[in-house]
Amino acid sequence: MTPAPLTIYGIPNCDSVKKARVWLADRGADCFFHDFKKQGVPPQALDFWISQVGWETLLNRKGTTWRKLDSTLQASVIDKESARQVMLEHVSVIKRPVCVLNGQVIVGVNPQAWQNVLG
Repeated sequence: MTPAPLTIYGIPNCDSVKKARVWLADRGADCFFHDFKKQGVPPQALDFWISQVGWETLLNRKGTTWRKLDSTLQASVIDKESARQVMLEHVSVIKRPVCVLNGQVIVGVNPQAWQNVLG
């Protein structure tokens, strides 16, 4: 059985994205890669991810990009709309990778979840 195409969103030089791409490729997953840096984050996709996993899961407050943001901007992120705006303007604050397959959204390195979705 051939798995359905999977979209991986992220940044190519991100270690987590590299791990995901290798793990999925090793299992023969048909993957499409969407580069945040070159292609941006589609607002509709971000809205879908937020609806599925919540903005708190998507917003990476531990990363370098978040730490480099002005403290006033950091403090302004208090809800879905404010988080969405920051994620659209500073795509690197989105936790990576974001994997989407058959309407399921998996954020971060999660081989067990990937395996469950791939079947």
